[in-house]
Amino acid sequence: MNTKHSLYLGKANLYIVRSLLYLTMYIDFNELPKTARVWIYQSNRELTSVETEGISSQLRSFCDGWSAHGAGLKSSFQIVHNRFLVIAVDEGHNMATGCSIDSSVSQVKQLENQYGLNFMDRTQVAFLANNEVFVEQLSSIPTKVNEGIISQDTKTFNNLVQTVDSFDSEWIVPAKDTWLNRYF
Repeated sequence: MNTKHSLYLGKANLYIVRSLLYLTMYIDFNELPKTARVWIYQSNRELTSVETEGISSQLRSFCDGWSAHGAGLKSSFQIVHNRFLVIAVDEGHNMATGCSIDSSVSQVKQLENQYGLNFMDRTQVAFLANNEVFVEQLSSIPTKVNEGIISQDTKTFNNLVQTVDSFDSEWIVPAKDTWLNRYF
């Protein structure tokens, strides 16, 4: 066999292996370890089914190619309650870096522009009642508490959780167990 030909096949095989590894950086959210890091982005409005499909497609592509200094990041996402983007990375595989985190924020901002959404508005607080999400402006919370619309036991979303484990157990909690307890 020609050595030059063998070397060529070796490079081709290496290219194929690298391509396959590149394409498998996205993993199912349920396969992430409990220690995987999460970022939660709350939309200013409920997403339509068309938006959810488009955003899912774009986030899948993003996760497939997400890297930190050239090293692929095992990552995933979920769209929950048609309002929350939950992006996660398995830092046991490779650590997310400042640049890679910036690229994920840039991706979210692109989605905002494309779909006319706002995932960065921190003046809206989301609650869950009767399995429905409702949102209140931060400035209206005291009034809503006085009117009885929001109580100590009203479920709220803690979008500051940092791991899959805390997402699973501490993302939806009674308002009294959050910074909102000062209103009761």
